[in-house]
Amino acid sequence: MKRGVVIALGVGLAGCVVGPNYRTPSTPASGHGAFVSAAPAIAASAPLPPGWWRLYSDPLLDNLVQQALVENDDLKVAAANLAYAQGLLDEAKAGRYPTTDLSLAPSYGRSSTQVQLGQGPSMGYAGSFVAAYQIDLFGRVRRTIEAASANADAAQAAEDAVRVTVAAETASAYANICGYGRQVAVARSSLDAVQKTYDLFVVQRNAGAIGDFDLDRQGVLLEQAKALIPPLEGQRRAALFTLAALIGKTPVEVPVQAAACVVPPTLTQPLPVGDGAALLRRRPDVRQAERQLASKTAGIGVATADLYPTVTLSGSVGSAATTIGGLFAGPAVAYGIGSNASGVPPLISWSFPNTLVARAHIEEARAQASAALATFDGTVLTALKETEQALALLATELDHHTALVAARTRANEALRLAQVQFQAGSYSFLDLLTAQQASIEADQAVAASEQTLSTDQVAVFQALGGGWENAPPVTAPPIAGHPVQSR
Repeated sequence: MKRGVVIALGVGLAGCVVGPNYRTPSTPASGHGAFVSAAPAIAASAPLPPGWWRLYSDPLLDNLVQQALVENDDLKVAAANLAYAQGLLDEAKAGRYPTTDLSLAPSYGRSSTQVQLGQGPSMGYAGSFVAAYQIDLFGRVRRTIEAASANADAAQAAEDAVRVTVAAETASAYANICGYGRQVAVARSSLDAVQKTYDLFVVQRNAGAIGDFDLDRQGVLLEQAKALIPPLEGQRRAALFTLAALIGKTPVEVPVQAAACVVPPTLTQPLPVGDGAALLRRRPDVRQAERQLASKTAGIGVATADLYPTVTLSGSVGSAATTIGGLFAGPAVAYGIGSNASGVPPLISWSFPNTLVARAHIEEARAQASAALATFDGTVLTALKETEQALALLATELDHHTALVAARTRANEALRLAQVQFQAGSYSFLDLLTAQQASIEADQAVAASEQTLSTDQVAVFQALGGGWENAPPVTAPPIAGHPVQSR
């Protein structure tokens, strides 16, 4: 993949900041245009709207997605991870300021001098204030902040990626509920038709017009029609439980309105998909991978700074007395500046001439950045691949559905003619049974295809990576009454 230099091969100084300066990597120009699988029947070049599920004009679907974007537990985990990353950034920014330590140490006892003088035990107090400030000559602090900032951005992108998944999985669960509801309704309608034919055969068998063999063959078709319903009901209930978990509910709290849906949401107009360039800008996982690369690149600078000396200005003020007030008396106060101060680092600290460990850390950081660059490249290709796959599957399912609808039309017409011919005495019982079975299978195939079309459309929207842009904020669960909030 051609791009500008992302990670410098050498280590140079740039305004006293060591390590490579990060540049955003380029993406393949061939992936910026229209999608090769975006057939006019299924896709349009219009940009993807942020709340793509609203294209269905289904208030229930909209409400379910909005509820999931607030209550989903995976999103709460992502929100907590983001708050943690932002805390690490605050910790890194603290390196811009002096470190301080204030201590007070009371004591009680007798010293050896008091023992010799025959004196009893007494109270003693010692206090100190220590301050140290690291001069960021070579950019260690700045690169640390840069790495932490990019890491926080990556956590934000990870949260957005979870939003994309949650919205799509909620819409897909809803589509499956409605799709299985539709298939159950078709199966029950088919069962009613078969039952009527079977009842007619019973009358004819009792009248001696047909034998038990013909009745049993119709009975087989009746039992097969009955057998279609329980698996579909089970899958519908499983989809309901999936939806409940996505919106943060228990199985007993499944949405009643969703359970009543029997028409899977399907868009009849081409889906707005935009182009590859917009896709790569929008997909949170691509942004996450890019920010992780930026963080690892800054880590090279942090490791490189260890080749150079650390300069720290430090000082301390201390006092010891037998009373609290005495701590502040002039004669009791001691102070020190620089390396002579107690409990403070030296003015200059440098692991020289043995820099083998520092150089090993640089190589480790470079390897991590190289892996992050490869991850970014792979994420870009995965985004393009998943979108093309989703569009291709949708296009083929649309062709499949069209053929199934045509087959159902022919099967229903064949059944109608078979019934007419049977009543006229020119068709056998077997011919009528065969036509009825073909009609049932055609109806079920179309209903199943309608569900697949609905979920395939949702898969396209998920691959496009939208739905996070205007999502509501998520609050992680509080710990000991204290909220965990990201900024």
